[in-house]
Amino acid sequence: MDSESCGELTVANQETVQKLTEGLISHYLPDLQQSKSALQELTQNQVVLLDTLEQEIAKFRECHLVLDINALFTEAKCYYNKLLNIRKEMMTLHEKTSKLKRRALKLQQQRRKDELEREQRREKELERERQLIAKPAKLS
Repeated sequence: MDSESCGELTVANQETVQKLTEGLISHYLPDLQQSKSALQELTQNQVVLLDTLEQEIAKFRECHLVLDINALFTEAKCYYNKLLNIRKEMMTLHEKTSKLKRRALKLQQQRRKDELEREQRREKELERERQLIAKPAKLS
């Protein structure tokens, strides 16, 4: 083969390659552009979906916080009721101790009164015994 025919073949091959490339591109390009547009739409939908999902997650977190707050209020109410019961018990105990102190004071006063009466009776008896003891008569 001579160089001229080789050059023609190369040019013919280049033209053929060019035409085949253009044919191939024109055949697949519309589908590829459609796929590209579909992928862009999917990407946009995915972004919207991710935003919506993040908002829903935030709502769930808020719900959990509300549940936690409700649990805290329930616990606080329980402790408040316990506090009221303890206060009621303390009031009852205070009343009982006050009654016991008054009773103890009355008993102490009664015991002192009884001891005083016993002491007075003993003194009266001693005085009576002294009076009953014979006294020697004085010589005048």
